Amino acid sequence: MKLFVGNLSFDVRDEDLRSAFEPFGQVDSAAVVKERGSSESRGFGFVEMPSRTEAQAAIDGMNGKEFMGRALSVNEARPMPERPGGGSRSGGFSRHRLDTRRRDGSRRKSGGGSRKGGQGRFNKRSF
Repeated sequence: MKLFVGNLSFDVRDEDLRSAFEPFGQVDSAAVVKERGSSESRGFGFVEMPSRTEAQAAIDGMNGKEFMGRALSVNEARPMPERPGGGSRSGGFSRHRLDTRRRDGSRRKSGGGSRKGGQGRFNKRSF
């Protein structure tokens, strides 16, 4: 069973998280989620325990308990909901060119150019 552990201190490391949950049973993995660029903690993590009864005991024993200066929030992890737009960071649109439809069904392209030539709005080229 996978557990979500929230409100972690930013000083908590994977090993700290594992050692906090081991008294309740076997821990398969324990990971603090980190920022991509800086590798700093985001303040939450996940613990995986093979036994549902041990995981429930960990939830009952750790939820609300102070750990490294903060009261933890522990519950069963839920799957992340799917994001619209196919997982693109920009919501399915390109940052450089936005392709839009007019009422009559024809397409109009905008954006993506610079003011000095190219395909910007100040260029007299038509699409």
